[in-house]
Amino acid sequence: MSHRGRAGYTHHLTNHGTSPTMERDQMPAPSSDVAFTPSVKGVQEKRGSRAHFAKMEATGGWRTAITPDLAAFLAEARSFYLATASADGQPYVQHRGGPPGFLRVLDEHSLGFADFKGNRQYITTGNLAENGKAFIFVMDYSHRRRVKLWGHARVLAGDDGLLARLWPEGYQARIEQVILFAVAAWDTNCPQHIPQMFHAEDVGHTLQQFQARIRELEAQVAALKGGGGAPPEAAAGSTGQGGGEARAP
Repeated sequence: MSHRGRAGYTHHLTNHGTSPTMERDQMPAPSSDVAFTPSVKGVQEKRGSRAHFAKMEATGGWRTAITPDLAAFLAEARSFYLATASADGQPYVQHRGGPPGFLRVLDEHSLGFADFKGNRQYITTGNLAENGKAFIFVMDYSHRRRVKLWGHARVLAGDDGLLARLWPEGYQARIEQVILFAVAAWDTNCPQHIPQMFHAEDVGHTLQQFQARIRELEAQVAALKGGGGAPPEAAAGSTGQGGGEARAP
């Protein structure tokens, strides 16, 4: 078909509507296609899960905007895994850690974080220089939750304003650059097979609370043994100060 013919055909569709087949062809691909490639869909078909995911795709696929629930989840994260690949597809995964909330929500489609100085291999930085596709995997072991985010990432250096915005206040580290992540799609997983683990500082704080309570109870027991009477708290309660009715002598 000539260029003029194609133009006339387009004009005809614009003025007289499109067929149902053409409308389906013009519909945007579901966001989950970022992971569900034709090869993946072929395996799903063979193993019986394709129909289930096709229903999800019919509504657009995975979520693409950062919801308040996701933002709250990320605000508690102290670490995550960032996956990149070289131009020829060689994958690489690197751990990123910091204080809670160091992975910041910039808007409903963007994340950013301060990239601390590390071992100076710069594999992630080099990969992103030639292939912007990236993936973030966030684990919450204590609540057995995980979130997967697909998108594109880029490295920024020398932007003092952005560095100040993403700096985790009070955290002792040297920031080398900033990495921005544009979210294309995200999804969650069930808790199956996630081992439940807790952060050492959280466990330490809980132990301190228990130890303080134990010392308090030990002091009350010592008062009972030494004075032969009720500890001060119990004595105060017996006078009716706890809301009971006081009796006349």
